[in-house]
Parts: sequence; C-alpha cells; structure tokens
Amino acid sequence: MRGTKRCYVTLFDSNYLTRGLVMYRSLLSHSSDFHLWIICFDDLTYKLLHRLKLDKVTLVALSSFEDPELLSIKSSRTRQEYCWTCTPSAILYVLDHVPYVDAVTYLDADLMFFSSPEPIFIEAIGASILLIEHRYLSGLDVSATSGIYNVQFMMFRRDLEGLKALNWWRDRCLEWCFARCEDNKFGDQKYLDDWLERFEKVHVLRHLGAGLAPWNASQYSLKKIDGSTYVENDLLIFYHFHQFKLYPFNLAHLCPYPINKSLINWVYEAYLQGIGQAYKEIRAFAPKFKHGITDFQKPPKRPGNLYRFLRDTLKDIKSGKYCRYG
Repeated sequence: MRGTKRCYVTLFDSNYLTRGLVMYRSLLSHSSDFHLWIICFDDLTYKLLHRLKLDKVTLVALSSFEDPELLSIKSSRTRQEYCWTCTPSAILYVLDHVPYVDAVTYLDADLMFFSSPEPIFIEAIGASILLIEHRYLSGLDVSATSGIYNVQFMMFRRDLEGLKALNWWRDRCLEWCFARCEDNKFGDQKYLDDWLERFEKVHVLRHLGAGLAPWNASQYSLKKIDGSTYVENDLLIFYHFHQFKLYPFNLAHLCPYPINKSLINWVYEAYLQGIGQAYKEIRAFAPKFKHGITDFQKPPKRPGNLYRFLRDTLKDIKSGKYCRYG
C-alpha cells in the first residue's frame, strides 16, 4: 500500500452497499493506482465486503472508527445526520492511521466513474483543499439552503491549510449537523460556503466532467466521441446518482429532476447494470439480501423518470426489456 498515488475514503451502510460497490468497481475500472478505505456503518456491510475480498481496499469496522466525541453525539442524530457528521472524521481517520498518506479524497457512495479522475488532481495541483460546486440549474438554485458546494468529492492535503480546514469542519459537524436549515447551516455542507475566504489554497474545480448530477445535467450538452461521453468539451469523469431509488415490482426511480434521453442511455443504463451486478455479487453469499430497495405495497405514483427493470439481475436493460412510466 505504501507509495499509492491516490488515497480515497468513503462510508456507507448496507442500504448503500450496492451503490458503494458500483462506485468501487467503476473506480477500479478507470484508475489503477489507488487505495480506498471503506468505513462500514453496520456489521452486515463489513461482513459481506470481507467475503468479497476487494482489491485495493481497507475495510474499517464502525467500532474501530468511532471515537468518544462521535459517540457522545450519536444518539442526538438520525442515521443520515450521523453519516454526515462523520464525513470529516472519515478523512481524518485515514490521515491519522496512515502517516505516509499525503492527501485523502472523500467519495460519496452513490458516485460512478466513467473515466479516470486524474484530470481533477492535475487541475488541483498545489491546492490544499478541493471543492466542487453544485452548479445548479437556473431556476432550481437552492444553494442558499443546501450550500454552494457538494461534499460528494473533496480532497484534503496533509499540510497546514488542509488539516486546519479539516479539523475546523469536524468541530463544526460535532457541534451541529442536522437535516434542516438553521442559522445558515444545513448538514455538513453549508459549512463549506465561505472556505475561499476562510482558508488558503482552496481550489474550486472547473472541469465540467466531475460533479455532473441530476440538479445540473440538463443545462449541458452531452455528446459521444469515440465511445466516450463528454459534458460540453470535458470528458465525463463521474456522475452523482442523487436520490436514485430502487423499489419492488422491478421499478427504479432515477431522480426528481428533468433529465434527457442521452443521460438515460449513456449514464443511467450503465448504473442500472452496475447495480444489478452488485446485487448478483452479494447474493452469491447472501441470497436473501435486498437492502437498498425501498419497501412499499404499491408502485410509487411519481411523475417521470420511473423505469421498470428486470428483477434481481437487470442484465437485459440494453435489450429493451424495460419501459418508462410517467
């Protein structure tokens, strides 16, 4: 592991296990020199990932990760809020436990990589902190409440400014990290708004292929060149599958935002296939595993972006054996 070029950390529980596997597999496909630490937020996640014997991965049990300060506030947060609270602590965990690591990048579990992330790091050479803006659609800009930047992909270097920002952020999240707007705060994310003024050596990414997400995708022109997807003139690096939901009755709700056919055909189909493969991998060890599928008695009545897919494997999406609802 020593000498690894890129170091990443993520955290998720069994409800996001299939998403986390897709993120990992896609990173493995597009980056050869990396190591990923996974903070497992329940025992089932740790057990199943241990069975899969993932290459370039270190699994961290929740009991090994949590410190007295985190435990002291855990009961006051919902599961989601506690995960948000732990984001800066996850990055610090790697820096504290692996002294030779120069920089750590946090990844949300619901990302999928479509090309190498190296252009991100090349653009951020010399930076201690890397941020990516939401880039909201015109008319749907909620940065005043949800924040200018998205936590999805953040790099911190082990230097004065990187550690200063990271420790400040952890302290703030321990003090207050809830899924509501209050005193110009929201979760772990609104704390980032003033970092260009608060800290030095902060770089805001310009590359449009990183941070493509439902809330911004429809404002960009997507095109295929030699089999690769481009966002305007930038190669698509990763997409954030925000609010992607799976349901019984072979249904998937892609997102609550307007999206076009190019995005569905070039991005969401690949994700659905990846999710299907992840369930297949896990069910080889746990045949009854269905975490991450929202339970309900009837199909959801939601407008648009609701797709039928094949139960369990989703293998035949490309064959046209699915249809759109709404």
